[in-house]
Amino acid sequence: MKENFKKPVQFMLVLVIAFSMLLAACSSDNNKPTPSNNGGANNGGETKAPQEFRFTLASEPPSLDPALMTDAQSSIVAAGLYEGLTRLNTKGEPENALAKEINASEDGKTYTITLREDAKWSNGDPVTAHDFEFAWKRSLNPETASEYAYMLFYLENGEKYNSGEGSADEVGVKATGDYTLEVKLYTPAPYFPSLLAHYTYLPVHQATVEAAADWAAEAKTIVSNGPFLLKQWAHADKLVLEKNPDYYNKDAINFDKVTISLVEDENTVYQLFETNKIDWIGAQAGSVPTDLTKKLIDEGKAEVTAVASTYYYLFNNDKVPFNNAKVRKAFSMSIDRQSLIDNVAQANQQPAFGLVPPSIAGPEGKMFREVYPDSYFQENLEEAKKLLEEGLAELGLTAFPEVTLLYNTSEGHKKLAEAVVDMWRKSLGVEVKLANQEWGTFLETRKAGQFDIARSGWGADINHPINFTYDLIHPKSGNNDGKYNNPKVEQLLDGSLVAETPEESMKMMAEAEKIAIEEDMGVLPAYYYTTVTMVKEGFEGVISDYAGHLDWVHGSKK
Repeated sequence: MKENFKKPVQFMLVLVIAFSMLLAACSSDNNKPTPSNNGGANNGGETKAPQEFRFTLASEPPSLDPALMTDAQSSIVAAGLYEGLTRLNTKGEPENALAKEINASEDGKTYTITLREDAKWSNGDPVTAHDFEFAWKRSLNPETASEYAYMLFYLENGEKYNSGEGSADEVGVKATGDYTLEVKLYTPAPYFPSLLAHYTYLPVHQATVEAAADWAAEAKTIVSNGPFLLKQWAHADKLVLEKNPDYYNKDAINFDKVTISLVEDENTVYQLFETNKIDWIGAQAGSVPTDLTKKLIDEGKAEVTAVASTYYYLFNNDKVPFNNAKVRKAFSMSIDRQSLIDNVAQANQQPAFGLVPPSIAGPEGKMFREVYPDSYFQENLEEAKKLLEEGLAELGLTAFPEVTLLYNTSEGHKKLAEAVVDMWRKSLGVEVKLANQEWGTFLETRKAGQFDIARSGWGADINHPINFTYDLIHPKSGNNDGKYNNPKVEQLLDGSLVAETPEESMKMMAEAEKIAIEEDMGVLPAYYYTTVTMVKEGFEGVISDYAGHLDWVHGSKK
């Protein structure tokens, strides 16, 4: 899951994704209208029944402003409301959306993007290259306080402007015509078409944004350009979207209406599914109750799929007693991960002894974990007890201090936290309190470092190990909420960004991960996620994508 973080300009990575493959995927018009299963009101004179899709989210989207969105809840809704230059398909590959053609210069640092000319805003205005230039510079504007501004640091002088040291005019994006966008990058980025699909690169309607700061907080004030329109936003209750009749590719959109209910309790979500009030559970859009998961999977009523996401716990590396590596190791080594999976999570997850999931691509056509196994440590209760004793002595403590494990409100997270705390009690003889907070408050608390141990989860933005190394353990990464800091890790990760080959780059990332876990235990990896999904019969094209998020926009119902 994507959460609040920010990265420095060194984030200009060298990814293994082939430049030619990405351009091939994005250099032509891939969004010509395609026949829908039941789309359209008339088919040979036969009127089709309206199609509705219903699912839940555990909490309100904190924001539907592309510059301010940071989480999966918001992005799942935004996928229907907005259209960018590209979209990622379910495999994480970029395909053209509003971009008609994308061309890169020979040095890979200048992109010329030609836009479609038939796209409209929901108020009838045309969507132009000027909208993209305005949106990108707005996200970089330090006054906007965009948590994802770093995604635009690829642009020439993007970070300079964001840090207050430059002007908007210096940023490397310019509309050279109503439907032509020139983009100048700080460094070659062959995966740039994939980044264009990220919501920070979405356009916004300038007049709407400038008219009211809270323009994206209510259905009546949102002006959007995607396949759906937000018709109702009853806060703390539901969101209702309807098919956009002016969407340029409307014939490829089958759902006439999408109802998103806001339901936190997993048992309630399941009851809604059982009583035919929702059509889907899973992939960040509702969860199957943990005590029913195994039964439903065994009965074939729920499907489990491995996804590129990791469940882990953050240590506050700046706070006693977790400022001591031996204490951190003791806590990690005393957890029985397979027991957590078998008895609590129960969704065929895989124990994690590192951060990069098994489904992330690695060098030379292999998977990253195939080349670099996560054999960084083993669970060992006797060693854990010894390390805890030594660590407390190094800190000058004669007894274990009062600490709390913080998690965001969810029955599943609660049961996992209870099981983990029980393991620490039995194995180490320590008491750890539990506390929970609503999602938005939880993110703010964790970001501020006001915790001892905190639950965390991270899903891929792109299919590359940089997402799980630089993002999570680089000392300057804003997503390093535990404040883990090792100069050797920083040096390796910075070096990986400018390595001569993709293979050398990944080798350095693997070494950084090894140090962070094997030597320092900067975070506590628990397991690699799966997503458990349930869908009503008759629905097609509604699935979990490779990162474990609901992909619903192009679904249909028989």
